[in-house]
Amino acid sequence: MLEKSLQNHQKAFKKTLASYKPLFETEDIGRIISLAGPIAQAEGLAGVHAEELVRFADGTLGMVSSLNPKVAGVILLGSAENIRAGSEIRRLGRVVDICIGRELLGRVIDGTGVPLDTKGPLPDLERRPIEQPAPPIMRRAPVTAPLETGIKVIDGLIPIGKGQRELILGDRQTGKTAIALDTIVNQKDKNIICIYAAIGQRESSTAKVIHELNLHGAMEYTIVVVATGQDATGLQFITPYAATTIAEYFMEQGKDVLIVYDDLTRHARAYRELSLLLERSPGREAYPGDIFYIHSRLLERSTHLRPEYGNGSITALPVIETEAQNLAAYIPTNLISITDGQIYLSPDLFAKGFLPAVDVGKSVSRVGGKAQKAGFRDLVGQLRLSYSQFEELETFSRFASRLDAETTKNLERGKRLRELLRQDRFQGYRDFEQIIIMLALTEGLLDQVPMEKIRETEDMIRSQAANQLVELCREISKGRILTEKDKEKICHFIKDIPGLGQEAQAPAVKG
Repeated sequence: MLEKSLQNHQKAFKKTLASYKPLFETEDIGRIISLAGPIAQAEGLAGVHAEELVRFADGTLGMVSSLNPKVAGVILLGSAENIRAGSEIRRLGRVVDICIGRELLGRVIDGTGVPLDTKGPLPDLERRPIEQPAPPIMRRAPVTAPLETGIKVIDGLIPIGKGQRELILGDRQTGKTAIALDTIVNQKDKNIICIYAAIGQRESSTAKVIHELNLHGAMEYTIVVVATGQDATGLQFITPYAATTIAEYFMEQGKDVLIVYDDLTRHARAYRELSLLLERSPGREAYPGDIFYIHSRLLERSTHLRPEYGNGSITALPVIETEAQNLAAYIPTNLISITDGQIYLSPDLFAKGFLPAVDVGKSVSRVGGKAQKAGFRDLVGQLRLSYSQFEELETFSRFASRLDAETTKNLERGKRLRELLRQDRFQGYRDFEQIIIMLALTEGLLDQVPMEKIRETEDMIRSQAANQLVELCREISKGRILTEKDKEKICHFIKDIPGLGQEAQAPAVKG
């Protein structure tokens, strides 16, 4: 009996063995021949492609950046602490990618999709390459809808449209990040998804940004993609591209997206470091020859799609840092030529306490009134002109002992306009509030209000406008053009405000 059982087992074993067909898989395994900071040179990776993802023996990821006949240059996307010459490196068979999906909202991740917050691991999400071609020109629609920042000087004088690329630049510590964060916070309840890409920032600065977004309830619709200054240089380089891939996913779903790159000066420096270590030829200021291309291919992905392609949009706010107010430096001039306008922050205005320190004369929006509501368009032309004239008059008036009545009137109105353009952080103004306040100024209703009471008067107008001009405010928000009858109604409303009557009843001065 035992012998028969043994024979059956032997037959079953032979049958299984005969049906077994081993599967052979080829795998490229290379070896590191040298290591220089964030760059590893590897040999033996036959058939490897540019931008392909590889894995080192300790689990650290890398991106193939340069291909020579026998050696591949690999950019490390993590620490090189445990990587040594002679250790193995393996191909992963895919290019560098990032996870996408609505599950990313409210999360903080790095440029490879690894969560950095305390909310646990991400679910299994679809992944897309971080490098994507920009939408072709025939898929793009004109920029016509405004993206409201809630900041008076921007919405009124330097408007931004959905799908636009507006550069924010200025010296360090002039409020560049503050403008970007105020814009993100102002998108609450406006069905706009925000992405904040922190590139090369200090960990404390990034933590402060995330805290402020949480404090104002903005993380509900925001994704933060982080590569701090302490992270690998390669991770800093891929972060803006990864953030843009996430933004493109939402744009394809028909959503409007706002993306902030903070900042591209550090991104350019990271790429310069990688290029020099890869022994690429340096050019102006030691930057490689393709430094313009790395930013143009990034920012060209921001656009407004035509309705048949979803009607979504990506609005980009790249941030760069200037040195000693030098707008003609290499990276600033590159980005000014790529973008659709710039918001320049002046350290002189910042030192005088005029916040936000936007220099209206050096700032411009190349989309302009096309992306502005009708109520604004009626006022902006005369406001920009009068403000420019005021700045010139203020300079020349310092050398004059006596001024005529017209010059004095223009100077006083200009001072009131500059005071009205001051704004506290996270104090967003609705569109109809801005229009009513600016109309009050242009119609001369604030000419007799003392300078020290301008902010108080503005607060009174704001607090009562939404209650007493309900229907008109609603129509202004919908884009209605202000008629002369509407303007008269607003002027009577301002004159009837208790405590403002005497000043406003003075003869209106039009200038």
